[in-house]
Amino acid sequence: MPSPIGVLSVAIALGLAVLVGARVELTRARGGKILAFLTLFLIPAVVTWWGFSEHVERAESTRFCLSCHVMHDFGRSLLVDDPSYIPARHFQNNLVPRDRACYTCHTDYTMFGPIHSKIRGLRHLYVQYLGTTPAPEKIKLYTPFHNRECLYCHAGMRVFLEQPKHTKQPDMMSKLSSNQVSCMTSGCHDIVHNVTTLKDATFWSGGK
Repeated sequence: MPSPIGVLSVAIALGLAVLVGARVELTRARGGKILAFLTLFLIPAVVTWWGFSEHVERAESTRFCLSCHVMHDFGRSLLVDDPSYIPARHFQNNLVPRDRACYTCHTDYTMFGPIHSKIRGLRHLYVQYLGTTPAPEKIKLYTPFHNRECLYCHAGMRVFLEQPKHTKQPDMMSKLSSNQVSCMTSGCHDIVHNVTTLKDATFWSGGK
C-alpha cells in the first residue's frame, strides 16, 4: 500500500500543476516563477524519487518475487515438510524473515551486492513481460551460490561451528570460508528448491 506521505506529495504536485495551468499570469511575479519551478521541476523530481524508492523496497518482498507465475513452485517449495529442503527449513523456522525470504538468500553480501541484485531483478521483469519465460525446472542461478551468502548469517553461530560435519576435517571451516568447498556440495546441503519433486512432497500445514 502506498505511504500517506507519497500520496500527499502526488496530490500537492497535481494541485499546484492545476493552479499554475489555470492561472498562467501567476508566473509573471517572482513568487509565481518560484511556484512554477517547484511545480514543473522540483516536486516531480521528489515524487519520482519517492516512487522509485517505494518500488525498490517492494521488490525485496517475498510476495513480489513469487508474483510471477513461473515462480509459483519455488514458493510452494518453501512449505515442503522436509528439513532437508534448505529454503523450507530456513523459511519455516524464521531463520530468514518470511516477508523478505527470497531477497535475504539471493542477495550478494558485497559492497554493491544489493545493486547487482536489483539489476538482476530488472532482467527478470524484462523476461517476464517481454521475453520468453523458461519452465520452472529450467531456471538456474547465474553463478554458483557463494558460501559468503550462507556465512553472512551462519558464521559464528555455535550450532554451525559445532556441527560434526564441519569439525570432522580440521580445515573444513577454512575451506568453507574461502569457498573452496561449497555448502551445497553433494551430501551436504544440496537439496534446495527441487521444484521437479514437489508432486511427491508433503507440505507444512502451519504454512496455510
